[in-house]
Amino acid sequence: MHFLSADLETYIRDHSEDEPALLRELTRETHLKVLRPRMLTGHFQGRVLSMISKITSPLNILEIGTYTGYSALCLAEGMRPKGILHTIDVNEELSALQRKYFDKSSFGNQIVQHLGDALSVIPRLDVVFDLVFIDAEKRDYPDYFEAVLPKTRSGTIILSDNVLWTGKVVAPLDAKDKATKKLLQYNRLLKEDTRVETVLLPIRDGLTVSRVR
Repeated sequence: MHFLSADLETYIRDHSEDEPALLRELTRETHLKVLRPRMLTGHFQGRVLSMISKITSPLNILEIGTYTGYSALCLAEGMRPKGILHTIDVNEELSALQRKYFDKSSFGNQIVQHLGDALSVIPRLDVVFDLVFIDAEKRDYPDYFEAVLPKTRSGTIILSDNVLWTGKVVAPLDAKDKATKKLLQYNRLLKEDTRVETVLLPIRDGLTVSRVR
């Protein structure tokens, strides 16, 4: 489902901050070499992530779902000089490509890669996070949220991607569609949970911004 016309999407992109050259290079290589390149965060949403990070000026960032590293590089742009970004992914085949672009950036020594199931990795991280980006297995979103929350503080921002799920959240639910069912539960959780305050933004495929109270 396209929420905006192609012309409007182009206009929005053309009137936002330019995409950094390194990220354009990463986009090109992802499209050439990696399956499902549409999973890339992309220019406009990447600039949104960068802006949120710059506004919050986080010391510690957690990303759940690295893919080829585009969103991690965007989030790192606002990180403090001694900050650390922890990013978790299950796909070992992408680790080298991620590291290649992390090291090409000025944040290479501040980005720590974790390979494995996020629900196993998160409990082992002895860190309080200022900014969290959730963009991995949709069926696990509620579990990611519960795993992350003990490692936040009042004021921590939790971003959740793909929460509109190409419009499936407002379509009749297929009983076999477990991912959409979990996202519906997750969106309701963020709305009703008194531990956070939340606004859902119609950016790309839906981006929720939640602030820990």
